[in-house]
Amino acid sequence: MTRRVTVVALLTTMIAALLVPTASAAPRYRNYVSLGDSFVSGPFIPLQRLDPLSCFKSTQNYPSVLTRRLRIEKFTDISCGGAQTKDMFAAQSGFPGQSVAQLSALSASTDLVTVSIGGNDIGFSDIITTCASKSVTDPHGAPCKAAFGDELAQRIAATAPKIANVLAGIKQRAPKAKVVVVGYLRVMPPSQGCWPVVPVAKGDVPFLDGVQQQLNGMLGTQAQLAGAAFVNPYDISLGHDVCALPWKKYVEGIIPTSLASPVHPNAAGMAAVGNQVAGTLTTG
Repeated sequence: MTRRVTVVALLTTMIAALLVPTASAAPRYRNYVSLGDSFVSGPFIPLQRLDPLSCFKSTQNYPSVLTRRLRIEKFTDISCGGAQTKDMFAAQSGFPGQSVAQLSALSASTDLVTVSIGGNDIGFSDIITTCASKSVTDPHGAPCKAAFGDELAQRIAATAPKIANVLAGIKQRAPKAKVVVVGYLRVMPPSQGCWPVVPVAKGDVPFLDGVQQQLNGMLGTQAQLAGAAFVNPYDISLGHDVCALPWKKYVEGIIPTSLASPVHPNAAGMAAVGNQVAGTLTTG
């Protein structure tokens, strides 16, 4: 009889343990701050937030996806379209812009920070405009590569200490936070391209893809040196570039096929990045 009672009690305890939430089920992060540029904010992806409207922040951007996945209690998205590394430390000028430095959102209670920055420091918009215009007269050549030479590699190298400075600023303001540097989704395919739908000359496609790999590689190196985590969406976006079919794209082309800014992530791309970052945080 005593043995039977012991077995029943043991089974009851096991069932109760399965039904009662454990400490590990609680949210791991409670105060999350998102920093970065338009590859974070998600311009024109519905629904756009109003804080401020000029920063073009979407409720479907990757930080919002991450917040829902991790059930984060306090979420501050201070990312802004057009942001550069300097805008981490001072109010962003021009349009779009916001009246405070992005790092001002951090505090000692911040326990998670994601940051995607650097694309505008190397002149992302200028690169796209230059390559598109030069492709018109030489669609099968590499006029963009000829125009830039090694200048873009130099721009990336010059941006590295700026990234280091941003990460040091984050550490200073949020010393206990888990910091995740998030790279950029693949924009171009590895080769060929899809001119004239996306006006980049055939020979410039691998050149620009290589530049993006250099940029993401630099971000990964700086993250490692700063003791931060690094998530590289480039790794998950093969076949989801600007030349992909509309229902496969993570990044829109010059003429978007879904609601998003040209040559920027769409909602599917943001979801993919948010899930990738969430996976890293929950398994790391």
